[in-house]
Amino acid sequence: MTTQPAITNITRTWQLDLYGSWGDGSSASVFLGRRIVSLSADAQGRRTGTVDGKPTSAEEVTSMLNWARDEGHYKLLDEVRPTIGKARAAALHKVMGILGLKRPDHYALCAQALNETQPRASLAELTEADVQVVWAHLCAEHPEAKGLGVRFAVGAAGKHAA
Repeated sequence: MTTQPAITNITRTWQLDLYGSWGDGSSASVFLGRRIVSLSADAQGRRTGTVDGKPTSAEEVTSMLNWARDEGHYKLLDEVRPTIGKARAAALHKVMGILGLKRPDHYALCAQALNETQPRASLAELTEADVQVVWAHLCAEHPEAKGLGVRFAVGAAGKHAA
């Protein structure tokens, strides 16, 4: 049996319509209420939750999600993954510039690495997973980037890239 990696760096928010039973039969379903729940996982995979904006254990939120899912009354409202931000994007631009790439080519290289048809407006929009793919692509095309990644901390997770 293989263990799946922990989900990290994400927040998902759902709307749940919760129902309970009153008596026997399918018509005995009673609407108990609507809840907005969120589950978040940090960079280490530690999970936290909220119900209607109040901190709640991840286990309780998961239980509510399972309840709503079993009844078929839930909707994903939002999914947020943190981006690398301006500082790491600037470092990535710096490395690409040192390698001789013109600024428009920075965006084109990222789009190519991520199989996207249009370049992004900003490298700061890249997620951690995106920047790892871009970094691998850049290092494959420009092996000298590895040493610069250490200097400018733009490799995996902003740590010193090997």
